[in-house]
Amino acid sequence: MTENSTRSSRLRLRPREHRAILLIGDLLASITSIIGAVYTWRLYSWYTLIAAGISPEKATKFLPRYFQVPLWFYLLPFIWLLLLIDMYDPHSAANKRKTLRGIAIAAFIGMVVYSLVFITLKEPNSLPRIGVGAFLMIASILTMGWRFLYIRLYKSTGFMRRVAVVGAGKAGWTLVETYKNLNPLPFNLVGFFDDDPKKIGKNIEGYPILCGSDQLLKVVDDKKISDLVVAITGEMQGRTFQILLDAQERGVEVTRMPTIYEEMVGRVPVHHLESDWVIRSFVDQARTSGFYTLGKRLLDIIGALVGLGIFFAILPFASLATLLDTGLPIFYSQTRLGKGGKTFKIFKFRTMHQDAEEDGKAHLAEEDDPRVTRVGNFMRAVRLDEFPQFFNVLKGEMSLVGPRAERPELVAEFQKQIPFYRARLMVKPGITGWAQINYGYVSTLHETSVKLEFDLFYIKHRTMMMDILIILRTIGTVFSGRGR
Repeated sequence: MTENSTRSSRLRLRPREHRAILLIGDLLASITSIIGAVYTWRLYSWYTLIAAGISPEKATKFLPRYFQVPLWFYLLPFIWLLLLIDMYDPHSAANKRKTLRGIAIAAFIGMVVYSLVFITLKEPNSLPRIGVGAFLMIASILTMGWRFLYIRLYKSTGFMRRVAVVGAGKAGWTLVETYKNLNPLPFNLVGFFDDDPKKIGKNIEGYPILCGSDQLLKVVDDKKISDLVVAITGEMQGRTFQILLDAQERGVEVTRMPTIYEEMVGRVPVHHLESDWVIRSFVDQARTSGFYTLGKRLLDIIGALVGLGIFFAILPFASLATLLDTGLPIFYSQTRLGKGGKTFKIFKFRTMHQDAEEDGKAHLAEEDDPRVTRVGNFMRAVRLDEFPQFFNVLKGEMSLVGPRAERPELVAEFQKQIPFYRARLMVKPGITGWAQINYGYVSTLHETSVKLEFDLFYIKHRTMMMDILIILRTIGTVFSGRGR
């Protein structure tokens, strides 16, 4: 077998493939756990009968009538997968500390929810404490073992690509800065290729500029490079283009910088996109089907009805708490921009002091914002302040999932300074979204552009499955009190 054929057959796993492997492994672990839990529960029931004075022989005969597994018990593997929903990011999943923390939180939330149901149910004996406890314990151990095996495989050479960047300009620099901030690293970065003779031999953030495109194929073979990332922002020379095609024919995967940037961090590099990017990404590539549009609207209606039910349940308590803390008003309204730049009114529980914007100008909320009241801080942490917006979702002005609805004056200011900012208005704004679950409060122009990168990534890649994932992760955020 030649070196080129070896490279072409080398295992390359993309983030979505990593997520699929994680899901399959977790599913197998949880199914095994349910089998172990049923066996443990059955064994416990058998010993209980013997402890009651029944002989082992009679206990064995009587066990089928005494030991009954309810149908809902077999849904526990799927509930376990939902509890692990925050652990399917490949970078987080390859971190031992985050893995331990995620499994511990999943087991704790599962036990708390079970305990609450057990306490409130009229017939608590219908909920098998031994069975559920055994499942959570076995599932935690097996999932931890599988995830540690995954981490070991992830860091092995079979899972790790050897990548070189073609172009040592601003785009390449941005890519390596982003790469170095990831833990663990998603691939092995070998270095750069650039045709500028003044750059060859120098380093960018510790990574060498190896040579020009004339020596690219030889260095690719010598360094066993599996992937080339094209980070050329200007016009590409015909010779360089042909060499990249030759490298691809040899089994090397050639990827554009924005594509691998999206894979690495789940957002779009707005400062390194061509002027026709919106047309290519949103018109040519990101068209949604009628089924998605219909399914999303049905999901919005169902979610809005559930949300409004919760809203009316918490309304008396939230109103009283706000009244006692800082007085009236309980709610406040603002004008926001929706899909296509249409304006609409939203109502939210007031979480800031009455004079939060004395100068009459719009200000971004900050983390640990001094304008936020004590009650408001709690409501923001568990997102109670957002519940009145379910009226907007029911009316069709908003969706459950989408970019954050911003004020017209802020949008007008940001679109002057941030490329493609207005593109976020191509979809309905959402109560939650990809940016909200991945990034905190923004108070600077740079942070606003990063949040836009998450929004544009969502718009480009949105699917019903992605919407459901975001909703589930938001529910997890509410339970953990990490609302943003």
